[in-house]
Amino acid sequence: MEQLLQTIIEPLVDHPEEIKFSMEEHTNSVTYHLSVHPDDTGKVIGKQGRIAKAIRTLVSSSRHESGKKVFVEID
Repeated sequence: MEQLLQTIIEPLVDHPEEIKFSMEEHTNSVTYHLSVHPDDTGKVIGKQGRIAKAIRTLVSSSRHESGKKVFVEID
């Protein structure tokens, strides 16, 4: 799942080396917290959150290895 997020986000940002993920696992879901360089935050969120919504749609449509729902939070 982290590889999918990396593949989606890397072309969007100017500082791909500063992309960081952390994972929180719950009983029936997994939440990935995404952290990027402060200059790239707007690029990942997009106008009115359109890019962030598209990223969340792609990730939520693919299932985690354990069959849990997947969520993405942009920090």
